[in-house]
Amino acid sequence: MRRLFPVTEETAARTPVATGGADATEVPTAGGGEGPAVARTPGVRDGRPSAAAGASDLVEREWSLDELAAAYAYPEPAPGGREPWLRANMVSTLDGAAQHDGRSQPISSEADMRIFGTLRGLADVVIVGAETVRQEGYRPARAREAFAEARRAAGQPPAPAVAVVSASLDLDFSLPLFTSPLTPTLLLTGAAAAPDKVATAEKAGVRVVVAGDGMGVDPARAVRALADLGLTRLLTEGGPRVLGQLVAADVLDELCLTVSPMLTAGDAQRIAGGPSVAVPKRFALVSLLEESGFLFGRYRRK
Repeated sequence: MRRLFPVTEETAARTPVATGGADATEVPTAGGGEGPAVARTPGVRDGRPSAAAGASDLVEREWSLDELAAAYAYPEPAPGGREPWLRANMVSTLDGAAQHDGRSQPISSEADMRIFGTLRGLADVVIVGAETVRQEGYRPARAREAFAEARRAAGQPPAPAVAVVSASLDLDFSLPLFTSPLTPTLLLTGAAAAPDKVATAEKAGVRVVVAGDGMGVDPARAVRALADLGLTRLLTEGGPRVLGQLVAADVLDELCLTVSPMLTAGDAQRIAGGPSVAVPKRFALVSLLEESGFLFGRYRRK
């Protein structure tokens, strides 16, 4: 089920509530312009609650995949071609934990997984760290019939590629992620990577992409290298170390963040790790959805 929050005169000018589908209307802002799209619901008129509106007046139903695809669509290409756009998709508990017992699944939900699938259905490539591949048991991205026609029209293969970030190349290349993907798996590494490990990866059918001069990967070079391969709709699913590196390199364009209504305590990682940046990066809220206490926010760089 979905929930759309009513917009008051105070918040209409500054808070995107939800990206609507075909039933959406534009909310006038305090300055007379147009604000975020908000679907009409009983008890809500022109994006503002009527006097009798209450929690029971809100429309609740499941977002369709078409609506989610429209809500999370990548920016239209600029004249002259499509530039890379890198978004992250992460989940966090109320107290900031990105994992529980080393995995994100325990703090996720059915709606979170629908958005997870939608974001993959729109992407050219999914960037993920080697440790996340090991911890989460990553498998190849699968083809989703709901996105098949749109991917064909956009010139995309049936499923996005997975690009694994690894300096050591300490990976099990016999796993399905490397041996049987619909779209060949990529391996982002540095120029100083061990030649025998590179050879093993290539023998398994993995395409090795050098994106750094030393052992590690330079985030900006990785984004450009993927774009040079025609992969411009970029999605990263972490883990925290990889996301932290992307934030520090200032190459992240968008964050799709699920806030899970759970408290875990403990010492779990945050969604982004590593050294802090000199000046905090400011992002703007684009849309906000809610289901069963889970909040699904979409933020873009200002």
